[in-house]
Amino acid sequence: MNKLPVLVTGGAGYIGSHAVLALTDAGWPVAVIDDLSTGFRWLLPDEVPFYRSDVADEALLTRIFAEQGIRAVMHFAGSIVVPESVEKPLDYYLNNTVKSRALIAAAVAAGVPHFIFSSTAAVYGEAGERPVSEATPTVPLNPYGRSKLMTELMLADTVAAHPLNYCALRYFNVAGADPQARSGQSTAGATHLLKVAVEAALGKRDHVSIYGTDYATPDGTGVRDYIHVADLAAAHVLALEALIAEPARSLTLNCGYGRGFSVLEVLDAVDRATNRKLERRIAPRRQGDSAAVVADPSLIRATLPWRPAYADLDTIVGHALAWERKLSDVRRHG
Repeated sequence: MNKLPVLVTGGAGYIGSHAVLALTDAGWPVAVIDDLSTGFRWLLPDEVPFYRSDVADEALLTRIFAEQGIRAVMHFAGSIVVPESVEKPLDYYLNNTVKSRALIAAAVAAGVPHFIFSSTAAVYGEAGERPVSEATPTVPLNPYGRSKLMTELMLADTVAAHPLNYCALRYFNVAGADPQARSGQSTAGATHLLKVAVEAALGKRDHVSIYGTDYATPDGTGVRDYIHVADLAAAHVLALEALIAEPARSLTLNCGYGRGFSVLEVLDAVDRATNRKLERRIAPRRQGDSAAVVADPSLIRATLPWRPAYADLDTIVGHALAWERKLSDVRRHG
């Protein structure tokens, strides 16, 4: 397949940087735009062209598309913290919806034919105990999920009117780090459970909060489908290949393993990996959180040749710990 130049927005962030690694490992030409509000330039290979800016800067986007010959966009830039979205809804509609509209408009104006969007399982809302398929009604519980769903709707309307196809990848709970420890979750004050847990395991936090123990789940804590970030990055490359192969087809695909783990099960896995016991503190439920969200991944497996390499909780925890240790060394010597 002809490997077209790809612009990765938010490419210096957690998931975006892994997508950049997956693309460059496979020989795709890549450029990155990121405002570095939560990302880090040092997560990226030095040779990757980098633009520090906002994805709503349409003049700059026009220049990047021309300079780099961009033919596909992978859009990761956005805000992702559910409780924060409840407190600051207008910030989320600006960052996740309004700025996405500007990016889509610039891509259409430049004749970029392929667009991959970083969406979320939060578009489904309270899914109940059954695995979530792409046919599950989209009834998001919070502004984060709604802001992402709005962008999916914009893309669907755009492809009906312009020569563009897209893939919306609805992530479940992304975790872990690059198996070669080239990148990982690096944001200070991150809220992802596994990130918080490995920080606590290495003495960077004194405890892990468990938000709610009275959910209708086997142990009362929230259940999530944890997907390794490297498997997720691989799905993006395969989705891009699918868009190029069939320009008239757009896709919406769940990215998960179809297996849920509770908060307590994740913390137990960290305890196993470190042979110590995390300090756990019970806290009230957070507004906007669902009891259980687990993917039905049958469509992505049927549509793409995606075969996850790291679908194992202990592997995910091990890679997250390895990255957290490396991050400690980087910050100690950097």
